[in-house]
Amino acid sequence: MPAKGDHDARRRDVSAAVWRVLAAHGFDGLTLRAVAAEMGSSTGLLTHYFPNKKALVAHALDLAEERTLQSRLTPSGQGLAAVRELIADVLPISAVAIEMNRVWVSSWDASLADADLGERETRRYERFRTQRLRPFVEQARELGELPADADVDDVATTLIAFAHGLVVQVLFDPERYPAARQLALLDGFLTALSV
Repeated sequence: MPAKGDHDARRRDVSAAVWRVLAAHGFDGLTLRAVAAEMGSSTGLLTHYFPNKKALVAHALDLAEERTLQSRLTPSGQGLAAVRELIADVLPISAVAIEMNRVWVSSWDASLADADLGERETRRYERFRTQRLRPFVEQARELGELPADADVDDVATTLIAFAHGLVVQVLFDPERYPAARQLALLDGFLTALSV
């Protein structure tokens, strides 16, 4: 029986291979065979970690969430300045952010097709909307940066919709949307919200 340290090291190797497959091929290309090939091992080894495709996809979503949380910034500003930082952090304006967004967007199909995975994504979006964005949107309203009658929940939802709409456009047409243009569009959107 391998030592616990060996098992933990192997699990890290498996996770790294899962991430490389995701980054290169998205969730559609995520299979036990693809991960085994990436590791140079057999699919039999992987069945110790993932008894089926759903377990593999769930692990991949956990990896994406873990990487997202590790890279998440703490806003330095307040109100709309903090909102801008949070939304800019979502946008594919760097190689790492492009890779992360490609993985997340490719996960949507799997999450929409499976009730359990879909519920996980619903909760993830709810946390981002209510715990990350909402406090700063509320602060922006209190600071007079947003209209006094602005619905904080609607504004947070609209911000996420804007960000993900732009993400999809950037992923399909990156030449048209370099980082500077993405940030200019974000600034224009925030200005429109504050009127």
